[in-house]
Amino acid sequence: MLDIRRRQFISLLGGAAAAWPLAARAQQGERLRRIGVLMAFAEDDPEAKARLAAFRQGLEKRGWSEGRDVRIDARFAPAGTQAQALAKELVALQPDVILAHSTPVTAALQRESRTIPIVFAVVADPIGSGFIASLPRPGGNITGVAQYEASVTGKWLAMLKEVAPGLVRAAFVANRKTATYYDYFLRAGEAVAPSLGIEPVPILVENAADIERAIVSFAGALNGGLVLLPDVTTAVHRDLFIALAVRHRLPAVYWDRSLVAAGGLMSYGNDLVDSFRQAAAYVDRILRGDKPADLPVQAATKFETVVNLKTAKAIGLTVPPGLLVAADEVIE
Repeated sequence: MLDIRRRQFISLLGGAAAAWPLAARAQQGERLRRIGVLMAFAEDDPEAKARLAAFRQGLEKRGWSEGRDVRIDARFAPAGTQAQALAKELVALQPDVILAHSTPVTAALQRESRTIPIVFAVVADPIGSGFIASLPRPGGNITGVAQYEASVTGKWLAMLKEVAPGLVRAAFVANRKTATYYDYFLRAGEAVAPSLGIEPVPILVENAADIERAIVSFAGALNGGLVLLPDVTTAVHRDLFIALAVRHRLPAVYWDRSLVAAGGLMSYGNDLVDSFRQAAAYVDRILRGDKPADLPVQAATKFETVVNLKTAKAIGLTVPPGLLVAADEVIE
């Protein structure tokens, strides 16, 4: 995706002239660094735009300017569709480094190259996914910003119980194809759920039809709630999940504030836009000569709780004062 300045540049000078900066810098003996980006959202998704803007800001903060000394080649694979073909396409460009958004995208890139540096953002369980050997010493061509530890599942369940004390069932919802780490969170949920009087219910979906069928079936029994696990499928189908939860009056906890801003009930998770700013620091260090194997993976550090009071009212819930006080943001 090209930013506004670059689009204006191209529209003014035309396709042939757009190649001039590359040629001019080559004549001057200066190398324009190439950064590949593979996103698991559609190009027009507001979250894709916000996260890429944060990544660009992070680069600019460290002295890199797109069109002057770096070129960004972005590709988009919503919910991981066409990720492998696009990964192959990016690797063929031989970029200096590639930014990978999500677990399925990182896996696709890893299959295409074990030498080109890859920096991931919004990845859960990078060790279990086989991307790195350990957090302090990744050991290969991949490093980046990890999303959550499995223990966050206890927080999600506790929030559900707090907002709906009568809750006895919690559906753990994700697409195993795009959330290959599904068991990582499910096991953690199964460990803590009994102490809260909650029965975890695994629900696996792949597409819109699956989602509607599964949520309608789950809503047929009383006192249930939803835990939407970190998953690009959840993000891509956010509007459907939110509409079904409200229609069936199901309390739901999400993993990112963007889903609450779109109408979800509540979320607890790290600031994913900020994760892309953090990823820019890794890209900067790699462009300056550091190796991914020597750059420790950074765990998420900035977490936020968001509550949507309008949605709570729509499904007949009263948010307890303690949860409101703990919230970093309350949407009214």
